[in-house]
Parts: sequence; structure tokens; C-alpha cells
Amino acid sequence: MNTVSKLLEGRVAIVTGAGRGIGRAHALELARHGAAVVVNDFGVSLSGEGTGESPAETVVAEIEAAGGRAVVNGADVADFEQAAAMVEQAITTYGGLDILVNNAGFVRDRMLVNTSEEEWDAVIRVHLKGHFAPLRHAGAYWRAEAKAGRQRAARVINTSSGAGLQGSVGQTTYSAAKAGIAGLTLVAAQEMGRYGVTVNAIAPVARTRMTEGAFDTSAMAVPEDNSPIVAWLASVDAGEVTGRVIEIDGGQVTVELGWRHGPALDLGRRWEAAEVGPALRELLAAGPAPEPVYGA
Repeated sequence: MNTVSKLLEGRVAIVTGAGRGIGRAHALELARHGAAVVVNDFGVSLSGEGTGESPAETVVAEIEAAGGRAVVNGADVADFEQAAAMVEQAITTYGGLDILVNNAGFVRDRMLVNTSEEEWDAVIRVHLKGHFAPLRHAGAYWRAEAKAGRQRAARVINTSSGAGLQGSVGQTTYSAAKAGIAGLTLVAAQEMGRYGVTVNAIAPVARTRMTEGAFDTSAMAVPEDNSPIVAWLASVDAGEVTGRVIEIDGGQVTVELGWRHGPALDLGRRWEAAEVGPALRELLAAGPAPEPVYGA
């Protein structure tokens, strides 16, 4: 893995859930383009139980063997204090932070009526809080840097999913979490742009241990297919792209279109219940309105 370009030379990145699968591919790709990488992995199974393994060490060894710079981090990214320490590790080790790739997560797939409270809490915690906590602490650092006159060209790439954007039967909790990440991305992009930060999300399609048990993955793309898009979104060159959700399926990149205003009917007064059914049926039959750019 030789450095193939100067795209990310001198930049510092955190990649969460980077011990395996898509996260591992991201870490290797960012390092290949010159970034110093904090390789985070909590070392859990597909369903979130501790395994005692430290796959992040293997990824760091791969990066270093190829002449890159990387360091292991074993934080639970949904733990607020551990997420803060992870951001601080990047800053103290490499002198700053420019890129945050939120990728960590696991699944506990169930139909809605079979989902336990514990399963709901665990999946929402790792995905949604596991995005919020690192982003909160990284964002505070970037805001302080901007106010001190040292604004960084900071980049955040979150990880949503087609399950969160279109829904996926049997994945109620996972779909809800991934939809929340798309919403978080839109708001964070609007709030943090003034500090030089762009915030985007990808919805990757890939054959990983998360998908192998749930779907026929024989025709799916490999994790590495997603990472060049992440590398570009992490670059200084990507400064005009923010608040976007981008689905990646092998060689196909799709800009996702989110919730938007469609056909409308305004009575100019309060509705009567008996009027609602006919009106909604008429609006639904009218079809969708022209689609704006996502997040507009």
C-alpha cells in the first residue's frame, strides 16, 4: 500500500469501527492517500458482544508496514467521555484533527414485534449516539480552532444506509438509527459550515459480516469499493459538498433525495375530519412533486 497521491497529505483522520469490513477499507484508503489515521475499534461481535480481540492493531500494522502513520484506539464511541478522549488522542498524537469518519455499528435484526427494549437501546446507542459523541467533541475542537483564527478544512463522513433511507423489513431498529444519522448529517452540516466543516453521509452497499447473515451477498460490491468516495469527501477539494447523503453500490454513486414537500392543499381554515380522507387520497394520487437537491 504505497501512497498513491497527495490528496490527504498532512491531514489527520479518525475512522471508527475500522478493525474490519468497510471501516478497515476506509482506514487503509485514507492512509494510502497520505492521512495519519486513528484506527478505532471496540472489538465486538456482529451483535455487539465483546470478543477480546483487537482487530485495529492489525490494521495499524498494515498501514505502518506500507510506510503510513496510524495509531490504535479502542474507545467505545457511544461513551461520551471515551469519544472525547479519542478526539484528544488524534490532536495530541498528530497535532490536530481534520477528518472524522463515523462508521462503527452492529445489528440485532428482529421484526418490530419481536424486538426487545435491550436490543433497541443497544443498536440505537452504537449507531446514533456513536455518531453524535465523536462529532460533538470533534465539532467543539473545530469551533475553537476557527474562533482562534486557525480554521481547518474539516470533513465529516457519516454512515447511513439504504435501510434508513428506504426502510428494510426485519431491521426496525437499524433502519431507525440509520435514518436518524441522515437527519443528524443535515443539521450538523448547517450548524458547522461556519467553522469550515462539511458534513456528509454515505449509504454503502457491500459484502460484510453485517450483510452476509441478512441478505444474498453474492453479487454485492466489496467494502473497498466505497472508500475512494470517502477519501475524496475527506479532502480539501470537497469543500463545496455538504449536507449530502450518497449511496454507493460498486461503481454506481447515487445522490439520495430526502423528505421534501409534495402536492399540497390549503383550505385556509381548520379541517373537518370528514374532509381529510378524500383530500389525502386526491393528493396521494397526484404523485410526487419535482425533486430538489437533497437537503434543500
